[in-house]
Amino acid sequence: MDDKEEFLKEFGDYYGYPNASKSIDEIRASEFKRLDDTVYLDHAGATLYSELQMEAIFKDLTTNVYGNPHSQSDSSSATSDIVREARRQVLDYCNASQKDYKCIFTSGATAALKLIGENFPWSCKSTFMYTMENHNSVLGLREYALSQGAAAFSVDINEAVDQDGASRNSLTSVKLSQHSVQRRNEAKVLEGEAIGDGYNLFAFPSECNFSGMRFCLDLVNIVKQNAENILEGSPYSKGRWMVLIDAAKGCATRPPDLSLYPADFVVISFYKLFGYPTGLGALIIRNDAAKLLKKTYFSGGTVAASIADIDFVRRREGVEEHFEDGTISFLSIASIRHGFKILNTLTTSAMCRHTMSLTMFLKKKLLALRHENGARVCTLYGNCALKVSMHDSGSIVTFNLKRPDGSWFGCREVEKLASLSGIQLRTGCFCNPGACAKYLGLSHSDLLSNLEAGHVCWDDNDVINGKPTGAVRVSFGYMSTYEDAKKFIDFIRSSFVSMPSEFEKGYLLRSKSIPYPTEDLEDRLSSSGCRLKSINIYPIKSCEGFSVKNWPLSNTGLQYDREWLLKSLTGEILTQKKVPEMSLINTFINIKQQILSVESPHCKRKLQIKLDSDSYLFGKEEFYLHNQRYEVQCYGNDINQWFSNAVGQPCTLVRCCQSEYCFSLNNNTSVGMCREVDSRVNFANEAQFLLISEESVSDLNNRLSSNTKKLSGNGAPYVNPMRFRPNLVISGGEPYAEDGWRNLRIGNTYFSSLGGCNRCQMINFYQQTGQVKKTNEPLATLASYRRVKGKILFGILLRYDPGNKAELNTNAWLKVGDGVYPNSE
Repeated sequence: MDDKEEFLKEFGDYYGYPNASKSIDEIRASEFKRLDDTVYLDHAGATLYSELQMEAIFKDLTTNVYGNPHSQSDSSSATSDIVREARRQVLDYCNASQKDYKCIFTSGATAALKLIGENFPWSCKSTFMYTMENHNSVLGLREYALSQGAAAFSVDINEAVDQDGASRNSLTSVKLSQHSVQRRNEAKVLEGEAIGDGYNLFAFPSECNFSGMRFCLDLVNIVKQNAENILEGSPYSKGRWMVLIDAAKGCATRPPDLSLYPADFVVISFYKLFGYPTGLGALIIRNDAAKLLKKTYFSGGTVAASIADIDFVRRREGVEEHFEDGTISFLSIASIRHGFKILNTLTTSAMCRHTMSLTMFLKKKLLALRHENGARVCTLYGNCALKVSMHDSGSIVTFNLKRPDGSWFGCREVEKLASLSGIQLRTGCFCNPGACAKYLGLSHSDLLSNLEAGHVCWDDNDVINGKPTGAVRVSFGYMSTYEDAKKFIDFIRSSFVSMPSEFEKGYLLRSKSIPYPTEDLEDRLSSSGCRLKSINIYPIKSCEGFSVKNWPLSNTGLQYDREWLLKSLTGEILTQKKVPEMSLINTFINIKQQILSVESPHCKRKLQIKLDSDSYLFGKEEFYLHNQRYEVQCYGNDINQWFSNAVGQPCTLVRCCQSEYCFSLNNNTSVGMCREVDSRVNFANEAQFLLISEESVSDLNNRLSSNTKKLSGNGAPYVNPMRFRPNLVISGGEPYAEDGWRNLRIGNTYFSSLGGCNRCQMINFYQQTGQVKKTNEPLATLASYRRVKGKILFGILLRYDPGNKAELNTNAWLKVGDGVYPNSE
């Protein structure tokens, strides 16, 4: 029995759409052809639109005329009819009676939440209660509550489950664990006055976007009817309770049935349902709740009449008209019926079963993974008891991975390697800080110390003090397939379950060996059979450089190397990662004439800048890069316009004139700040020099060729050493011998090794017929055998070192042909 047969035997009753007109394979083949080479697993972030859906929308918008609905023309009436029908479809999707509920269109689920927060009748007698598992957009309501003197606190929901996995009676099984009460203006509450006689709001998600756990919708009735019991007589339980459901994630496969669970507010997001349109959401609101909201602002479309020069306005009485400020996004609203057509054809129950089968399969496979020493590979977050999760688990699988020694793989490492394998997923905390802290076991002090260490959302600090700061999230959509899940499992197994390579073992062993001493260095240097093959200078960061036979050194490395950079008008540093066209800008410095020459295929004239002239300069400024302060010289409009034309966007050129950025090796052979020598770095990312070995590149090319032949039978394109943007290229010796070098002498100049260079996607860019293109190579192949603790290493970083001398010799030169003498102790 093959793998898919085994899957279908266990999950065949749930997988696919047996009662639909198309099978899941037919849906993928006809409606999602763009996914042929991509495994898309971030449907919780944004699901994908169908190609047939977009064709229907295009046909609709190109054959009908829809005018602004705030008019009486035929085209406006047509729009009003479409909007009216769209409101009905939204209400029907959540089984909400048009008699009891209204649908207010917003610019997204977040805008719907903001509308509630701004207009809710908060007072010093109010309470805002919310589950720990909530999106930041829900937590933001707390600001409105606290600013009006209300109390606010989070709760954990505990639901008792019988041994067979079934929940007990909802009224007795649900328990709330209350966290500390937050309050800003306690003075507003008069002594002896009842705290909870105002309007209160309880907010929870129908499905947690971090763990995928589905919340029991009985919470709506329990809180509205039995708040005092569930909060065990807390003074904050009094008053009238209203309930908000954040259904942005859960609505895709299990919309709340508002006839059974009459929540006061439900927010949804349409791109989470069917991919398009983005920038459109809805607030489903009970009529009696709408009457309590206190709206201040009025706008076009929300008033029946107003007088400009006196304080008079009469607002429209309709709920939708009252809250929809300005002209609604009527063309986007006209598009949602084509999305609902797909959902109604497949049915949400079938989509729920389909995604659940893939979720269960993936959880089962991940939990079964073991390292060779028997240690578990995967830690799942959320409800992982398989018997129960079929009932209350959504389409999300969130986890982290461990090494055989129990240390964590960083989630960003997983994301980067997945991207190289054509797998799109998401990592981090997913804007759900409560769930993230809860499942990762992060205390308040952990979170604050992580922030002090520089960690913020979306950065690469994925493990701090031995603890993960985020997780890996895989989420399925209605068009996801078994093959998607299988490719992901195979990727995890091949990339994270196998034992460390011989390279990783050796590299880690060397990093733990004795610190390098600086005394008697010459006695330990030996001939390596290597010679300096080329010297390369890159005057402008991320632009093309030039090669020379010899070049002077300075206290920043090779003289003029990365001494200039381009900034956008907003201050963002431009690099090839963001602006690949920068690789088409060629540079050259005539050191005798002291002229920097720059050429671009997008500019007719060659730009020449005199290095020793102040006539181009336009003042000085300071900015920070790599958390270090730089003082830079700015250039005038003529030069800035030339570079703006070259890169296709407005930008400015700056030149480093003073830097606080420098590196050294401390006693633990790790990179640190240096003060003992005047060794600085211009705008290079990590160090003064990058050294690449031709023999190492040759070995990489052999591996690329072998891998390509296995996959396609064709030879791989040759990767030139210049693909890695090295300053120094050496020839001779063994491949990767440079990994073990502690110090070296090139000619008469001494250098210290700062370790391997961590490679990124930039080495996957290449030029072909004057255009910049990108592949997965060579980074994907390097990742298969050059990975150490989350880094893909190739080449070594160097620092200009005076050896036993008290200061740097700024008159030193490097010459092609110089011998290379390393110390590998």
